[in-house]
Amino acid sequence: MSGEEPIDPGSDPRASVSQRVFVVGAGIMGSGIAAQCALAGYPVTLEDVSEEFARRGLANATRALEHAAERATIGPGEKEAALARIDIAIGLRRADSAEIVIEAAPENLALKRAVFRELEGAARPTALLASNTSSLPITEIGQELADPGRLIGVHFFNPVLQMPLVELIPGHTTRPEVVERARAFSESLGKTVVSSRDTPGFVTTRALAVELNEAAWMLYEGVATKEDIDTAYRLGFHHPMGPFQLADLVGIDTALAILEVLWEGFRDPRYRACPIWRTMVAAKKLGRKSGEGFYVYPPREPSA
Repeated sequence: MSGEEPIDPGSDPRASVSQRVFVVGAGIMGSGIAAQCALAGYPVTLEDVSEEFARRGLANATRALEHAAERATIGPGEKEAALARIDIAIGLRRADSAEIVIEAAPENLALKRAVFRELEGAARPTALLASNTSSLPITEIGQELADPGRLIGVHFFNPVLQMPLVELIPGHTTRPEVVERARAFSESLGKTVVSSRDTPGFVTTRALAVELNEAAWMLYEGVATKEDIDTAYRLGFHHPMGPFQLADLVGIDTALAILEVLWEGFRDPRYRACPIWRTMVAAKKLGRKSGEGFYVYPPREPSA
């Protein structure tokens, strides 16, 4: 399914779901994005630097779709059809088969710049280039591109299949037609779209970082246990999960990286990372993805 004819970049993705999506990075976010796009009818290539990582991402996408079927938010037939639309790739050579390219690499500015430098040459000239960054300014990510006007932030939320929001972040040179195309694509996935200026952390991450960091400081200072803090947030603020449960889901290393971006961007004490984040990263207690973070998680069962 990778031989489609190029599609005009101004066309509405909802009118042509045959457009292939190429997802760079098969981690938790990349695999969730791949599952969401496939569920919406898009053929998807999920890419990573090794076959092991790519297959692990495919297994994560499979689990996400299985959980959706178990919750009866999708039917068994939809799950199987979505899985049939996902394939994997090693490296960026197959990026030229896609009209929509979404980068979901770790939250590291140098890494994302390097990915997009390579993608600019590997992808079709008509392809939409999108970053799933949760905190890094889009203009800074794209500043070394020959055509930074084709780059936009398309920020999904974890778990992608359950979270109805997408945050769009145009860079300072992103062209209006690119913004409209990204909005149409996001809406074709069934998401509600909000827009943010290109500032560190945008809207959602900036607010969330303060919440997580304050909870970490309360734990560090002995104000309450992690269990009681999580319970207070859930029942006192009607949050679906507590801050430490959420940090384990997001990834302790990701939470620290976000706080560092916000501290560098604003030098505001609100974003001064509590020492507990660095200690946990050094101990490789990264949350669900490592099996232990603030809480301990059982090993994942391999998908059939």
